Amino acid sequence: MRDAQPKAIYLKNYQPPEYLIPETRLHFELHEEFALVHATLRLARRPGSSATSLRLHGEDLELLAIALNGRALVDGEYAVDDASLTLTGLAETVELQTTTRIRPQDNTALEGLYKSRAMFCTQCEAEGFRKITYFLDRPDVMSVFSVTIDADLERYPVLLSNGNRTAQSGLADARHRVVWEDPFPKPAYLFALVAGDLARVEDTFTTMSGRSVVLRIYVEEKDLGKCDHAMQSLKHAMRWDEEVYGREYDLDIFNIVAVDDFNMGAMENKSLNIFNTSCILASPETTTDVGFERVESIVAHEYFHNWSGNRVTCRDWFQLSLKEGFTVFRDAEFSADRGARDLKRIEDATLLRTAQFAEDGGPMAHPVRPDSFIEISNFYTLTVYEKGAAVVRMIHTLLGPERFRAGSDLYFERHDGQAVTCDDFVDAMQDSSGVDLSQFRRWYSQAGTPELAISGEYDADARTFALHVTQSCPATPGQPDKLPLVIPLAMGLLGDAGNLRLQLQGEPAGSELADNTHRVLEVNAAEQSFLFTDVPEKPVPSLLRGFSAPVRVRYDFSREDLCALMMRDGDGFARWDAGQQLMVQALGNLQTQRRDGEALALDPLLVDALGGLLRDEQLEPAVAAAMLALPGENTLAELASHAGGADVEGIHAAREHARGAIAGALGDELAGVYRRCRVSEEYAPVGEQIGRRTLANVCLSYLATLGEAQVALAATQLEAADNLTDRLAALQILAQYGEASQRESALQRFYDDWSHETLVVNQWLQLQAMLTVGDSLERVRALMEHPAFTLDNPNKVRAVVGAFASGNPTGFHRADGAGYGFLGGIVEILNRRNPQMAARLLVPLTKWRNYPAGRDAMREELQRLAALPDLSPDVYEVVSKSLA
Repeated sequence: MRDAQPKAIYLKNYQPPEYLIPETRLHFELHEEFALVHATLRLARRPGSSATSLRLHGEDLELLAIALNGRALVDGEYAVDDASLTLTGLAETVELQTTTRIRPQDNTALEGLYKSRAMFCTQCEAEGFRKITYFLDRPDVMSVFSVTIDADLERYPVLLSNGNRTAQSGLADARHRVVWEDPFPKPAYLFALVAGDLARVEDTFTTMSGRSVVLRIYVEEKDLGKCDHAMQSLKHAMRWDEEVYGREYDLDIFNIVAVDDFNMGAMENKSLNIFNTSCILASPETTTDVGFERVESIVAHEYFHNWSGNRVTCRDWFQLSLKEGFTVFRDAEFSADRGARDLKRIEDATLLRTAQFAEDGGPMAHPVRPDSFIEISNFYTLTVYEKGAAVVRMIHTLLGPERFRAGSDLYFERHDGQAVTCDDFVDAMQDSSGVDLSQFRRWYSQAGTPELAISGEYDADARTFALHVTQSCPATPGQPDKLPLVIPLAMGLLGDAGNLRLQLQGEPAGSELADNTHRVLEVNAAEQSFLFTDVPEKPVPSLLRGFSAPVRVRYDFSREDLCALMMRDGDGFARWDAGQQLMVQALGNLQTQRRDGEALALDPLLVDALGGLLRDEQLEPAVAAAMLALPGENTLAELASHAGGADVEGIHAAREHARGAIAGALGDELAGVYRRCRVSEEYAPVGEQIGRRTLANVCLSYLATLGEAQVALAATQLEAADNLTDRLAALQILAQYGEASQRESALQRFYDDWSHETLVVNQWLQLQAMLTVGDSLERVRALMEHPAFTLDNPNKVRAVVGAFASGNPTGFHRADGAGYGFLGGIVEILNRRNPQMAARLLVPLTKWRNYPAGRDAMREELQRLAALPDLSPDVYEVVSKSLA
């Protein structure tokens, strides 16, 4: 067991720093075996503080020199340990000079300054800067940075940091120097440095005030042709932020750098965004439609951080959702405006319901603003990001667009240049709108997924419909009792001829609100009722329209009710949701039949409803594709975890039977839609084409279950495809449904054709890791021996290990428990090399209580990991909470 357990940090113990660092001057000397960091910090005692000592953060640093106000310190005048540098006897203002030696080439954790192949780069969020030099590495210490970089001219001709380049010069020994000055105070987590042999694409953007901003994307020479989409996405995001939020970019240059070895997707460092290559490079040959949309979304997200994260940042890491939740909401709205809003809401709801709800119900459950943590890297979670965005969306819903915009304007005006809290954000919204948000704030402090139990009661004589709502929330670790939340419940009433006009009791007759078919009810008590008047017929309630809140809804819909909503409701999300509920019921029946030894028979009502969708040529193709897709195995497992546990094999068998039954009954319709939606025009990642390709490939995946003749369609598509979307869709079908020789031949040929494109190879690896045919674990082990794989690259680890553990349930949850041991072994290795990646990979094992068949083996693997003597704080926190 561990000799000493890492200690938790608590929000309630927050104290402001005793000293601030108004000015930071850094001088980097980059060499092949090491780097020297000369730091000059102007320290100033915080007003109101009487402190004369200071503890600076520092990890994995070799201190070579230290001085105060130009005088070298001697032993006894300072103290250094593995995590800090302590100074005593300090005056009100002092200047600290240190020189440290670090070894970026050996930094496999990819935090701080490290080497990605031939490039130096940084990742300082959350606490990586302390691995560069001694500093107060906390977000409420904001400093103006000046950065000088010296490096070999031939190897590192490009030297970048935050802000504006103010000087460059040649040095002796074929080296050169560049100086960067950032005029905006920032916390250390937003510091960035890049040094490498990079090419660039360049463009300009004219802001709403008429300033010209230079835009540059730096990549390896071979990737220059894959930057146009990211550049256009950046310009679209800059214009959108001006038009929707009035936010103008504040410097004259904006740089992006693509890095192959990166733990995250991207990082919003002030004026120098560093991106994982998978989130910036895009071309039809190497990027799917989903990839194009992901690039646009992430480029926008990181750019939007310039205001919601950089100009106004978070006071402490408990407030992480202050910047991330707000910015995810902003990038989601941007994507919805750029594409199909209904589809975007479907995608966001699917992610929340499948993964974030599971997080809420698991051992790592925490509020949007956590109360405590051991390792902050473990709290870059879907709760902080996606649920945090849903909380901001609810404020937007309750206030309306105009009052929300006024609130955001006040927030930016009040707090520009400050490090603030989630409460400060809500205060701005409340003060600008006059809406009391006191009770709403519970969303930030209360963990768990709320549940709404709803029933309806129609009185034909009185022509009224009563909607009765009870809200509750399950207990979560450390929070056994929950208080009622404010929940905006968007709804409508569906009649035989469509959605009915709504008149709530108490509303003036003939008012503007009375003449519509959509209403947002404010649910704010444990039990409430809402009475609608002048309802001419018994309606079917359309609930949680647009996924208006991150909650579960229980209503006793009949199958016929769900079909009616699916086919005729006016809200696209509600239509999709009704279809999903109908599918869940049908798949549950198949599992029951299988368990009871009965012949499997799919609900014909579902088949008829899907046939109606296929025949509806007016339905947007992308939405039709989403409605045709069965709930995923992880979604079904999450639902089953609330009803005695998930039967992995039963879920898989039910889905496969349903797919075959649907294809068998609707083969002609599926083939017709496939032919109609095939795209013959030149490839473009635009909504209309993306929708048609998506629908065609969904139809093809159904048809492939019918046998060899239909699988041949995939082979034909693979040969003819001019884009990676169609190519990968066809390859996946051949690999899953083709004969063994056909599968291996297609996979090998694909690799031979694309082995020079790293990002394509990563998708090739992921596709195989998720195959359910044959021995999945044996295939994954073989992939890890492939020359294209390395444990040192996070993208490849996610593509193979992550995809297998999270995306191949039958392989991972195999009866002998070997999948659990495999994942535990990889975590053990990465615990020493990249603790962040190790902790994130652990998530599937933390759900051991949801899987009765494998529960003991999963728990035993966690116990084995817990007994290791050298667990990182990252892994220790996840393992210990999972076993509690």
